[in-house]
Amino acid sequence: MSAQKSPPSSVLTAIAGLFSFSVIAGLLVTALVAPAIAVTGVAASSSIGLFDSLPEYIEVGHQAERNTLYAHSTAPGNVNGYVPIATIYDQNRQEVSYDDISIYAREAAIDGEDRRFFEHGGIDVPSLVRAGLSRGQGGGASTLSMQLVKNIFVQQALEQPTEEARKRAYNEAVAATLDRKLKEMKLAIGLEKKYTKKEILTAYLNIAFFADNTYGIERAAQRYYSVSAKDLTLPQAASLIAIVQFPNSRGLDDPNNFGRNKARRDVILASMLDVGDITQKQYDDAVATPVDESTLKPSESTSGCIGANKYATWFCDFVVKNVKNFEFLGENEKERVANWKQGGYKVYTTLDMDIQVTAQQLVWKYVNNKETALHLGSAAVSVEPGTGRVLTMAVDKVFNDSGTGGGRGTGAVNYATSYQYGGSSGMQSGSTYKLFTLIDWLNHNKGLNARVSGDARVVDQSKFRDSCADGGGWGGPFNVHNDSSGEKGAWSVMNATAASVNGAFVSMALQLDLCDIRHVAESLGVERADGTHLQTNPSSVLGTNDVTPLSMAGAYAAIGAGGKFCPPIVIDNAVSPDGKDLDGQVSDCQQAIDPDVANTAAYALAGVLNNGTGARSNPHDGTPVVGKTGTTDAAIQTWIITTTRKVATAIWVGNTVGRVSLRQYRYNGIQGALLRHEMMRNLLLVIDRKYHGGAFPPPADALLSGSGLAVPDVRGLTPEAAKALLIGLGFDYKDGGSIDSPVEVGRVASTNPSAGSQSGTGAIITVYTSRGNQVPFPNVVGNGTDFTSGQAHAALNSAGFSDITDVCAVISDPTLPSDPRDGKVSASNPPPGKNVKLTVAITLTITQLTCP
Repeated sequence: MSAQKSPPSSVLTAIAGLFSFSVIAGLLVTALVAPAIAVTGVAASSSIGLFDSLPEYIEVGHQAERNTLYAHSTAPGNVNGYVPIATIYDQNRQEVSYDDISIYAREAAIDGEDRRFFEHGGIDVPSLVRAGLSRGQGGGASTLSMQLVKNIFVQQALEQPTEEARKRAYNEAVAATLDRKLKEMKLAIGLEKKYTKKEILTAYLNIAFFADNTYGIERAAQRYYSVSAKDLTLPQAASLIAIVQFPNSRGLDDPNNFGRNKARRDVILASMLDVGDITQKQYDDAVATPVDESTLKPSESTSGCIGANKYATWFCDFVVKNVKNFEFLGENEKERVANWKQGGYKVYTTLDMDIQVTAQQLVWKYVNNKETALHLGSAAVSVEPGTGRVLTMAVDKVFNDSGTGGGRGTGAVNYATSYQYGGSSGMQSGSTYKLFTLIDWLNHNKGLNARVSGDARVVDQSKFRDSCADGGGWGGPFNVHNDSSGEKGAWSVMNATAASVNGAFVSMALQLDLCDIRHVAESLGVERADGTHLQTNPSSVLGTNDVTPLSMAGAYAAIGAGGKFCPPIVIDNAVSPDGKDLDGQVSDCQQAIDPDVANTAAYALAGVLNNGTGARSNPHDGTPVVGKTGTTDAAIQTWIITTTRKVATAIWVGNTVGRVSLRQYRYNGIQGALLRHEMMRNLLLVIDRKYHGGAFPPPADALLSGSGLAVPDVRGLTPEAAKALLIGLGFDYKDGGSIDSPVEVGRVASTNPSAGSQSGTGAIITVYTSRGNQVPFPNVVGNGTDFTSGQAHAALNSAGFSDITDVCAVISDPTLPSDPRDGKVSASNPPPGKNVKLTVAITLTITQLTCP
């Protein structure tokens, strides 16, 4: 190594350095060789005391490494059914063994940094003296063991919990003080006593910093040359070792450093030649190798979820934000976060790339993440019934949490999850929330065949019961709208579910407790994205809570699992840095709802996918599927949630900001409110192909009819008497006005629901009174041989009918020579017995052998 002349201004500094190192050398001889010898001078005595008080050794320990996330996959390239999807680290390091490091790198480190490494016991006194004379030129004063101690202290500093503590500890670790140097020396001696030379050299090469957040020789080799440490060539190895003392000025991440790196590299190569580790030809060839873009083959850093597999970035982000919950990482949140930061874990997640790729592709295909007409967003999540394992998580934006962002179409808000785990404020659930009213209805032994009023109407909110401590006290009008003007009158709960009739579910909720409905939703894991309690206002029945797709998918998964709810989990298992198998997250399942209730609810939800509002989402691929749609007012938010016996999936498409109706928006020729169905149908094809899914258990017979009451027959009663009877039985009364009827004018002509049908208590019975303007149409047909045209006319005229027309019909199979049907009435319109007005137009059919 060539010496460099010190500038005149540094002469005093050099003298001071010489004195300091001379003092250190003297202290070491005194402390290590003749500790009983008295040392004169206060400074020397104080330093000896400090030296003696230091610990004997420092643990090399496990250095911070990369965590690797894996997902399930059957695609080519998988290893035992898994593929890596992300590497997460604070420091880009991968520890390797001594034998996995190129001999060139090992020799370059020794020859360039510590020639007498295999001879000294941790400190090199001649080097200390030389460093004092040359101010750190040449081989330097610090041995590899001392540098390892320093790097360990730096690592410990970086692991401090706060920025202030990290900065303070780092400054102490690198401070150019006599005390710090003494500490390094004492601990270096301890290292040499505890570890072999190979272990120390390996630890040094694994801990060293190589610029650009790259630590350790293995990651440095991959970062700058895209090779493993064991495959480094001579010039590559020397260039990497050239970085370690001055990474900011010699790092290969900056072209401005190439010249300084080459200068130091060539010094190291000269040292290797000087000690005989390389030949002259090897030296000449290596020195002739430039340090520039032509010899570098850098691989970009892939740290964090922004560098993850492009189809798995959102799931990756959710996993990372859940680290504090992973019990396999430690006893408490602080320990878990610290262990994760230390790294080295292989984490095998629940994500299934076989369907995740399709889910993400479909979201990108049908939802334009660069849309300018509105602020559009979408998310798709799949959960496994019976385990809670999250199989897919897709969002329309391209994940970018860099802070500076990646432009339009990118983002870091995970619409699939809550604010705590993704920054989302959630979306109104629309009619997908009706499932919880349906379940509570069945919980109270009310049947699917019970009929309730589906009318759009204004309801007094004080009529709703809400026993929740933070609810109740509702008042004022609740204007209930239906999606279609045809959704009126009495509906069975079964049909109302398939058609998603708002009025019917409000009628159901009036017979229930809003607090109970909330408890049902909460028992199935439904959450508001902001972390507050689900609201119980009357309109919540129709889906006004801002919820998350993940929690809704989990709730519907419970229907697929016969009422068993399993909180979503994302980790199957893991492997610790030292190779130990670790349990992942355990499915903490509970029987949240009775299996009979769950199976009967599934029976109702099947109608949604078969012939109801969700029929467009059904792929009809042979796998039974049930579910529910959700569309908020003006189609601001749209949902479809399905479940088979194997996989539950929630898809949301809607406004992230603003209130643009998706029914007024089209993308690629498809109405915006229908995009969810295109996505779901195509995703189910892929899901079902892999997971299949059998038939749902049949509904409980008792929950089809329920404990409802038969509507009494009040025909012929006065309206007052009918009202008293109905209210006395627990029904609500509604005046439907008057209709044409043969019943005495002013009395009850009919009801809806009709007499004898099953309806729940509190159901609205619409009562219609008679106008008294109808009579039963007389029977002028008989057996087809009883009435001639004249006789029929006479009978009808006498009954008050006058608008009569005859038509001729030829007898197709006459009896000759005479047929008793010839000239007789064979049919009438209206038919005999039908209630009609006297002004009705009548047609009589007269059969004849021949017609004019």
